[in-house]
Formats: sequence, structure tokens, C-alpha cells
Amino acid sequence: MAAGKIAGLSSRGAEIVVVSPRAVAAIRTKARSGVLTWHRRVFARRDVESAFLVIAATNSHEVNGSVFRACRAQRVLCNSVDDPEHCDFFYPAVVRRGLLQIAISTNGNLPALAARIRKELDEQFGPEWTDWVKQVGRERRKIRGHEMSPEKRRERLLQLASPQAFRLFVRQSRKTKTAKPRRPKKPRK
Repeated sequence: MAAGKIAGLSSRGAEIVVVSPRAVAAIRTKARSGVLTWHRRVFARRDVESAFLVIAATNSHEVNGSVFRACRAQRVLCNSVDDPEHCDFFYPAVVRRGLLQIAISTNGNLPALAARIRKELDEQFGPEWTDWVKQVGRERRKIRGHEMSPEKRRERLLQLASPQAFRLFVRQSRKTKTAKPRRPKKPRK
């Protein structure tokens, strides 16, 4: 659990400190490479004193409760994984396709359901969405740069976001990828 949370936080530039007597290989590797700091010991209340937010990713309800209470005392945000009563916020399951982000949350009631839905959406929204969202962003900026009535602008933006526009983009992308590049002619001697 902790390794997954670390990946998301480190990609956003967070300074990460792990407090645990044991750690999975991914965390040990990141500690050795300096991506995070690992304190090989049990949790102590002082561990939350300078934190902005804390993730309690233990399988112990008691430890999660201790972490949560220490965070409350220090006014630090806390999320206890799979322990909604010890959460100030919930981590959504997220599907990322470049600039497109789809977040799913059950408000801590059943993270396994959020994970299942994330998996389904991950299959439904393939890698082609990365390029399409970039393209529609460029097109939107062009549309907003033109003088037109609000109704006309809304109509053009809705058309830009339509399923038909996406299908056309995918077809054109496939044609571009399957088109064979021309080989340069060899010079005659």
C-alpha cells in the first residue's frame, strides 16, 4: 500500500519520510537512491511534527489510530489506508492519460470497489486519450481566441468534445501510424 502512495507523492515533488521497522523492496530501493528517507523503527508521535500530510499505511487499526491522533494534535492532515474513521481525506483511485485524470472514490467505504472501477476505466480509456486531450486543448485555445457569440463558442466546444470527434481522431492517428515513411532515394553514381 505504502509503495503505491509513495509513487503518487514523489511524482508531485513531495519530500517523503517512511517510518517502519520493515519495508518492501521498492521502498528500500528508493531509500538507497535518496528518493525518500526511511526510519527503520516503530512510529513515534514526534514523526508527524513537521509533516504537511501523513499516510498511515499499516495493517494495524491501533497503529493507524495512534498516527491519526498524533496528526490531530499537530493539526496535520492524515489518511489511514482502508481505515475511514481515521481519515481527514480520502485518496481516490486515479486513471491518468496525460492531462486527463479520472478520479474514483467511495469516500473510504470500499476502496476495493474504487480499485475495480479504476481498472475498468483504465481499460476503457486507452493511451490514445493522452494525445487527444492535448489536441483538444490546442483547439479549445484557438476557439477561445476567435470572436464569436457565446452560443456558437459553446456549440464548437461541445462538438470538439464529442464522441464523433474522438473516433475521427483515433482513425486519423491510426492512418498516420500505419503510413509507411518514404525511404530516401539512393543517389545515382
